[in-house]
Amino acid sequence: MAVCTAYNVKSLNSSYSVSTPAKSHLGFHQNQVFFYSSGSKKTNYRRSGSSVITCADSGTIVIGLAADSGCGKSTFMRRLTSVFGGAAEPPRGGNPDSNTLISDTTTVICLDDYHSLDRTGRKEKGVTALDPKANDFDLMYEQVKAIKEGIAVQKPIYNHVSGLLDPPELIKPPKILVIEGLHPMYDERVRDLLDFSIYLDISNEVKFAWKIQRDMAERGHSLESIKASIEARKPDFDAYIDPQKQYADAVIEVLPTQLIPDDNEGKVLRVKLIMKEGVEFFSPVYLFDEGSTISWIPCGRKLTCSYPGIKFAYGPDSYFGNEVSVLEMDGQFDRLDELIYVESHLSNISTKFYGEVTQQMLKHSDFPGSNNGTGLFQTIVGLKIRDLYEQLTATKAGAPLQATKA
Repeated sequence: MAVCTAYNVKSLNSSYSVSTPAKSHLGFHQNQVFFYSSGSKKTNYRRSGSSVITCADSGTIVIGLAADSGCGKSTFMRRLTSVFGGAAEPPRGGNPDSNTLISDTTTVICLDDYHSLDRTGRKEKGVTALDPKANDFDLMYEQVKAIKEGIAVQKPIYNHVSGLLDPPELIKPPKILVIEGLHPMYDERVRDLLDFSIYLDISNEVKFAWKIQRDMAERGHSLESIKASIEARKPDFDAYIDPQKQYADAVIEVLPTQLIPDDNEGKVLRVKLIMKEGVEFFSPVYLFDEGSTISWIPCGRKLTCSYPGIKFAYGPDSYFGNEVSVLEMDGQFDRLDELIYVESHLSNISTKFYGEVTQQMLKHSDFPGSNNGTGLFQTIVGLKIRDLYEQLTATKAGAPLQATKA
């Protein structure tokens, strides 16, 4: 669906420079706004005197991904952008410390860029980055809304190296915008802009085990300092981040294995894919028989399983008062090429050809979680988002035709 708007123009070139009111809620310091077409069709315009009419396509699809730091958001983003084709890279010629990733179809922006306080400011005020007081939700809402409507913005940059707020960067409307970070579903206004939302829910036990492995082995931190860091963040995480999972359309929950008694290493994981029922353009994945309660141990002639083996489960459940379907995997794969056996028993996975899930997993076998349910379910959710995007764009493209026939 094309949306056309007339504006007075100062100059007209490949990106339209349009005069706007002095108020700069889109992040511009000058009186300019840029309109782009996010689809494959060319943007049409008609010039009459000093005005121009711009026509944008059906707009940008917005996906929200929420999780605490160190919980696999970056890996999930790489899997998602791979499903759409093309590698996600930082903006060319831009700030080398930019958090933005751009591919042919997607743009991923990190919501840390909407910190209203730099590292020193947070320390002075005694707040963490998880605290809403350290973030500019008004600007976040205005800019995500503008991008969704086909308007480019000057987005701020939070520099994770220096801890400072860097000069802004231009973000053009893509076909798919992914906003990832601590708070994509915290503000109701931003939440209402999302076409689909995901929450990565890492249990405290697994999060602690992961942080110990990373910070002790790679950074030389003591066990005491790691415990202190986790405990310092926990009150704000519990208050502001964790409650967002109740709004998510899909939750990937990572738990300690039940296959090894009293396991505390966090190497073998039990992972749940919790899918909300009744979400438009999203049909939950199921194992064997939709709506049934299934327990399945696939180890045998067609799937190699070393200790402690693999166990799948599926069934209906309730999650924060919502009806959901839950697919669960406990254990890890020995051979990814044998995943095709599991894939063949899953339905509603939105693949375009037989074995696409297995192909994606093999393609990124070096990514964290590729031998367990985190990688499997991240890949499946990526395919579901591709399907949702195609359905949404087809519906929007068909709306004017239906209106014309009516």
